[in-house]
Amino acid sequence: MKVISIFNQKGGVGKTTTNINLCSYLAMKGYKILTIDIDPQGNTTSGFGIDKANIEKSIYNIMTEDTELKDVILKSQLIENLYVAPSTIELAGAEIEIIETKNRETILKDKIKNLDIEYDYIFIDCPPSLGLLTINSLCASDSVLIPIQAEFYALEGVGQLVNTIELVKKSLNKSLYVEGVILTMFDNRTKLSNEVYNEVDKYFMNKVFKTTIPRNIRLAEAPSFGLPILLYDNKCKGAEYYNSLTDEFITRQER
Repeated sequence: MKVISIFNQKGGVGKTTTNINLCSYLAMKGYKILTIDIDPQGNTTSGFGIDKANIEKSIYNIMTEDTELKDVILKSQLIENLYVAPSTIELAGAEIEIIETKNRETILKDKIKNLDIEYDYIFIDCPPSLGLLTINSLCASDSVLIPIQAEFYALEGVGQLVNTIELVKKSLNKSLYVEGVILTMFDNRTKLSNEVYNEVDKYFMNKVFKTTIPRNIRLAEAPSFGLPILLYDNKCKGAEYYNSLTDEFITRQER
């Protein structure tokens, strides 16, 4: 079982879109997948068609009470092999509530350890900020997957991002490493996108995925219907690229 955080402290870089679609394609290819939504916005939760109004227990209960992870996990009604630990807006207050808690950085890690079901991969969709929720995710993870938008300011936040990972590595999770970097909203016809790819590649070397994710209307529409792209429009460019990204991810794991 491998635990991977999908993290970038910059918002709007395709973090949740990557989480939803990578999890969906891996599950479709036969892997048993759990995704943990630890973002109070709960976009992964609604992106899988889960009605937040009907959730009895969520990650909020995991973080603030004695609730075990198995008690909040929902089996996806859309995709075989896929399970979701949902989030609701209540989670926004959790960081303040756990501030006095002993071992507050490792709450999630301990709950994952107690899981009695073995998953092939657990993906954690982090909030775009560096609070206790993200630190919990990074402490619980083996590695970090970083989506970066192919735009001029993309590289500004990269140094900060790497410092954050190094900080957690030094003090809380010595074995944490960068799983890979995914370029999103990429347009290979523009000089800028290609320049950003080259700069990111120089910085992260062999960590950058060859598959890039383009801007795609169908990809942007899918979450509002509560569907991953493979169920919304599996013939569109976005679906094609996320399928390729998943194959590349699997190949890298085998290596």
